[in-house]
Amino acid sequence: MKWEKNEEGCFIPIKSWCDNCEEGAIKQAINLAKHPALVHHVALMPDAHLGYGMPIGGVVAADNVVIPAAVGVDIGCGMIATETNIPAERFADMRFRRTFQEKLKSRIPVGEGESHSCVQNWNGFEEYLENNGERCNLWPSKLDRMNLGTLGGGNHFIELQKTTALDGMGEPKDGSKIWLMIHSGSRNLGKRIEEYYHRIASRMCSRFHVALADPDLAFLPIEENQGHEYFTDMLFALRYAKENRRRMMDIMKETVAELVPEVDFTQTVDIHHNYAAFEEHFGKKVIVHRKGATSAKLDEIGIIPGSMGTASYIVRGLGNPMSFMSCSHGSGRKLSRSLASRTLTVEECDKAMDGIVCERWHKFRGYGKAKGNMDLSEAPQAYKDIEDVINAELDLVEPLVRLVPLANLKG
Repeated sequence: MKWEKNEEGCFIPIKSWCDNCEEGAIKQAINLAKHPALVHHVALMPDAHLGYGMPIGGVVAADNVVIPAAVGVDIGCGMIATETNIPAERFADMRFRRTFQEKLKSRIPVGEGESHSCVQNWNGFEEYLENNGERCNLWPSKLDRMNLGTLGGGNHFIELQKTTALDGMGEPKDGSKIWLMIHSGSRNLGKRIEEYYHRIASRMCSRFHVALADPDLAFLPIEENQGHEYFTDMLFALRYAKENRRRMMDIMKETVAELVPEVDFTQTVDIHHNYAAFEEHFGKKVIVHRKGATSAKLDEIGIIPGSMGTASYIVRGLGNPMSFMSCSHGSGRKLSRSLASRTLTVEECDKAMDGIVCERWHKFRGYGKAKGNMDLSEAPQAYKDIEDVINAELDLVEPLVRLVPLANLKG
């Protein structure tokens, strides 16, 4: 842990593994520490940065309430990684990697708003409707059925990687192997669920005159119908997100097998980093909210990705109670999307991606001062140094495998 603060007017302290946390994220952490339904402390992971209501890279424990904004709009966003027996040398040729990437692009819809051309079958839809038919007019929609097995946009990615030595130098002792990794979530489904219940929570807190430092932190008591329904629908979004990643990984495996028929897939890790869960901490049953944070219980295997041009890590949890047994979910933003697109240059971003097959930059689709610039918001320079992030949480996780990108596909 880097520091601990107990601000005046706060009910609980803030414990941070993020050394130089931006002012906006600190303010949000203070707002959480003033929340009437949160207990013990607020934990900030080393990748913490400004979010909506709650910092991304934040973990809190709630006393019998759920806070939709403390889970976020991309419910169930997370990682899946699969190890193969393929020696890294098989993908040394950039042209071979480009062939692999082009095949993936033709099989997996990528990008904001992109979906399959027809609805996708999954028994999870029918199971949800059978048990929660009263909300069938809300979700799943036709779009949700068409989005299943698609990447999305923003920081979501599909990556071909190889193992390297944990110190970042040389090759691992048993030889460098190929890994497959995907970062994606519940697509539009999770966004609609969060926004729907956040509106209900806001009206409820307003009606009962609940004092909140930030109205975005409106909550729902879990014993009330609305709180129970949010939790039920959040769990559905988690299942959807996991199925979404599984389908894309299956396509990725099939594509690898076409190019390297003798491939074996030796292990798969799949984790969420935007969710709430009933857990016991410090002798009390609480609802832990992880927003951009990964569970790191003792011996639990997790994934901490870097940016599109830097290393990712497979880690083992150490079960540190001070972080509510959590760790970072990635390297964390250093520059906002707009600031990165205004201040970085195409030349320096291209250089950072040397040797990695990737799509080139396109025009910034947002608004404000960066409009008309090239979108450099996902360039490695827009993110914190993943090595610094990992080193800051060695009391939370043990790094097991270090992976560097060979090909990166973003939305």
